[in-house]
Amino acid sequence: MTTAPPRPDSPYQSYVYAYPHKTAYRPLTGRPPLRELWAGEAQHALSLYLHIPFCEVRCGFCNLFTRIGSPEGLTTAYLDALERQATAVRAALAEGARFALAAFGGGTPTYLTAVELERLCDIAERRMGADLRAIPLSVEASPATATADRLEVLATRGTTRLSLGVQSFDDAEARSAVRPQKRAEVEAALGRIRAAGFPVLNIDLIYGIDGQTEASWLRSLDTALAWQPEELYLYPLYVRPLTGLARRGEQESRSAWDARRLALYRAGRDHLLAHGYRQVSMRMFRRAASPQAGASEYACQTDGMVGLGCGARSYTSRLHYSFDYAVNATEVRGIIDDYVATEDFHRAEVGHWMGGAEPRRRHLVQSLLQAEGMPLADYRARFCSSPAEDFLTELTEFAERGWLAEGDAEFLRLSPEGLAHSDAVGPMLFSPEVRSLMAAYEAK
Repeated sequence: MTTAPPRPDSPYQSYVYAYPHKTAYRPLTGRPPLRELWAGEAQHALSLYLHIPFCEVRCGFCNLFTRIGSPEGLTTAYLDALERQATAVRAALAEGARFALAAFGGGTPTYLTAVELERLCDIAERRMGADLRAIPLSVEASPATATADRLEVLATRGTTRLSLGVQSFDDAEARSAVRPQKRAEVEAALGRIRAAGFPVLNIDLIYGIDGQTEASWLRSLDTALAWQPEELYLYPLYVRPLTGLARRGEQESRSAWDARRLALYRAGRDHLLAHGYRQVSMRMFRRAASPQAGASEYACQTDGMVGLGCGARSYTSRLHYSFDYAVNATEVRGIIDDYVATEDFHRAEVGHWMGGAEPRRRHLVQSLLQAEGMPLADYRARFCSSPAEDFLTELTEFAERGWLAEGDAEFLRLSPEGLAHSDAVGPMLFSPEVRSLMAAYEAK
């Protein structure tokens, strides 16, 4: 099982929020029926994810599956398709299937009108059987779409966590990241969100933007802290293929950019720790004693994930599946149009079978990238072996680099330096098969 991992030349290889990445997915032979895929799966505490692939603008760094704007009638047609898919998926699940948490993501779910958000909640509740007022519900929003009427719907329907993509409170930095917004508009949106009374507010910020300094980064953090968010996500900037920033070209050398991002990460981490926040992962920080609106950062990536929408993934213990993936605007529009026209949602289309050692790799990736680390007893109970037996080469490499914490016989965890290099640690644990599939994927 152990293979020599690639030796990264940068701390920023890939954000590993799920394993494997969609670029390792391929069309599934025979299009297996969902009922067969879910037969025998544990369904007493499922996760539900609804994907809305629309945004009012596309940020320069964004490679998410989303389109800008929507012609007349498209959002209605999309919700119609989402309802057809929900009906088919619920029929494939066991009669006693239950949901333990839910999330609306995108794109920007709050791109939908207040009336459309009501319908989205109805699909989750009436078609899927999720009691949104009784389980944690997380929803993503942007400042421009966080209007009072939309927020009122989300609060009334049980949203426990509202995540706002801010990225920077500095107007010049926002323009540099090709995110057209003004600080005053962002703060007005934050005021509306706090007034709506969500138990947990999360603010997303980005470091590594062209022209950003440690001083300007800390000013953004302090502006966010003034709102006392229960959670903060600090994302390193990536310039990915087919995005606006990629078309603009490099602004500084890769080595200089890496060094700047690492320095900004450390400054931001230390600043939040000094202000009473606890580090949950490289990106996530939670205010001490704040309510936790859901499970861990990776709860939505575990087995038993039911995804609805053309950009959503679903996870069973044997198969990860979704629809086709793209970044290019024309390709994305085509996939959304195909989804909207689909009548039969009873089969899986694109995915990756999780055979062999893949479940072990996934378990290690998801656990090790958390600040608390992985209980060794949990790994042995699930796989009847130890990480040292299964991943000796990789763990030896991590130890030699100083990325593993020492002196704990019960947990395998990253050192502070290892946590800072999470975006290199994760890809080094990918299997040769997954690396090969990702390398062969043609971006579109």
